Amino acid sequence: MASVSGNMKGFYRQRKTTATKKSSKKSPTHATSLGSNAAQTPALVSHGGKPDLEDEYKESEVALRQFDLNAVYGPCLGMTRLARWERAQRLGLNPPPEIETLLKSGKVQTQPLWDGRI
Repeated sequence: MASVSGNMKGFYRQRKTTATKKSSKKSPTHATSLGSNAAQTPALVSHGGKPDLEDEYKESEVALRQFDLNAVYGPCLGMTRLARWERAQRLGLNPPPEIETLLKSGKVQTQPLWDGRI
């Protein structure tokens, strides 16, 4: 054991710093990154070079999902999107009026994003 002294250097063993060696590994030339012109795998790209996720949902569904994920309007479990919008309106939380228009049109899903997943 180290000798008893008033400083911590005597208690903890010191390690010498070594010069870091440069890695000889190079990044592969075929690696893709965001904004790269390199080709992506077919699973990620659909028609026209857009990621599949963009084509999967309409703009209305994207707006409704953002409404579902916004915690300002309260929890969305166990109720429809319209019931949640109406509750937020009653509580004075000022939900977006375009959400009400979308929900009352009947052309969108009334169940929230989390329905049946939790």
